[in-house]
Formats: sequence, C-alpha cells, structure tokens
Amino acid sequence: MCGTSGCSDPANTVTLTDPAKGETAVLRREVHGGHDHDHGPGHHHHHHHDHDEPHTHGPGGEVITLEQAVLAENDRIAARNRGWFETRGVLALNVMSSPGAGKTTLLESTIRALSDRLEIAVIEGDQMTAADAERIRAAGARAIQINTGAGCHLEADMVAEAIEVLDPKPGSLLVIENVGNLVCPAMFDLGERVKVAVISTPEGEDKPLKYPHMFRAAEVVIINKIDLAPHVDFDAAGCADNIRTVNPEARVITLSAKTGAGMEDWLAFLSEQPSTAAS
Repeated sequence: MCGTSGCSDPANTVTLTDPAKGETAVLRREVHGGHDHDHGPGHHHHHHHDHDEPHTHGPGGEVITLEQAVLAENDRIAARNRGWFETRGVLALNVMSSPGAGKTTLLESTIRALSDRLEIAVIEGDQMTAADAERIRAAGARAIQINTGAGCHLEADMVAEAIEVLDPKPGSLLVIENVGNLVCPAMFDLGERVKVAVISTPEGEDKPLKYPHMFRAAEVVIINKIDLAPHVDFDAAGCADNIRTVNPEARVITLSAKTGAGMEDWLAFLSEQPSTAAS
C-alpha cells in the first residue's frame, strides 16, 4: 500500500487552503522517527497511528498489519463523514483520474450548468498549488484546497477537516476532486456516496484493463475529451467494453467537458440522485 511502501514522505506536510480568505492551515505534519505529529485546528478526527503497531518495513506480517490499521482507521472516519453527509442530504462525489484527464474542466462545466439551481462546493486535492481551487471559485462554486505534499491520494481525515471549514449546505452537491492517480485513491473511502472515475481519450482505451481496481471501484466512469478521439485513434466502444469487463455494473458516460458534447448525460445522472432530484 502507498502509505507504507514509500510514495508518502515520512516527513510529509498536508495543508488546507481557503482561497476565499487566503488562509492556510497545517492538517498533518508527521515525522514518525521523532513522533512529531502536528494536526490541524480542532483535530478531533485525526489520522491515527497506533504506536504499539510496528512502523518497520521488514519481512513477515508487519507491513500488512500497519496497512490494515491505516485502512481501518480511514474507514472509521469515512463512515463518520458519510453519516454527516446523509444527515444533511449532501450528495458527495469522489472524482478520480490520472493527471490531465480533465477532472477540473469537468467540474467547471458542471458548476456553470447547475449553479443557478444547485449549491455546489468542491474539495480540491493536489500535491501542490491552489490553482485548481482558484479555477473552481472563478467558475462560481466555493472551494477548499488540500495539498498533500508527497502524498498521492486524499484520505478520510483530510476530507473531515475540509468539510468543517467548507460546511456544505443541506441538499447541496459536494465534489471531492482527488489527487491525480489511478492507483491509490481507489483504496481509500472518503465517505462519498458515489465514486466517479474519469478517463480521457489520449490515455488509450486499455486503461481500465491496466488499472482494474480504480474502474472496479467506480460506480460511474466518464470517458472525457471525446472531441479528441479522431485525432488520437481512440476506440470509444472498445473502451466502454473494457470498462464493463472489469465492472459490468458501471454507468459509462462519454462526453467532452470542453465542448459540452455529452454533458447532458452527466447532468442527468446528477439530477437522478436523491439529494439533487428536487433541485
């Protein structure tokens, strides 16, 4: 698992930025060797490390034990997030893809199409910068930026901190744009109602077969940048077949977030969800 195999810096700092106020708070600073844990303001749902559990990466069951402990704690916080969303009727989506698939452009188009009748808020996940959160705010939605530093995915405790600040309104749509990565985000439940995977035509139609865990985890798969398909020799039908090979139940939506082609299918999906149907 990425949390124990080295893709997260052991001295990693995770920050949350509110572009509207220009404020930044440290959510997590961890140096396990020295046990320096600095968690953000009001941190009563923190990323837990049981120091009775081994932190070594040696042979045997030590790594597996640590992985299980990390995922179990994440699932506990995710369940609390989910209860919070359900109590308030907030439709929470976890949008995942490789970098450059067009997640932010999709969100911008969605906000512009729905913001006059639906309250939308966004949690942006990136390793660095608040550029995407600024784009979301310019499109007309409130946004919080989480920078994971060396981390390659969002976790439930990060989302819990973000929703304390963002405070999505009852009956609203909350979109969590995960860090660009087709592996690790699929492993971590954030408390969302729906996982959405986005693939773009330049990536090739075989991506679902190469990264089956991501596409198996997603209830909805969006094939984006369909306007580029003729120029990159992309087989849309073949891609849809590959998605259904790993996930026969997935709802496949083909669109171009840039041109608007196919966006009506995505908006129709959102309108069908209980929290947004009456909006």
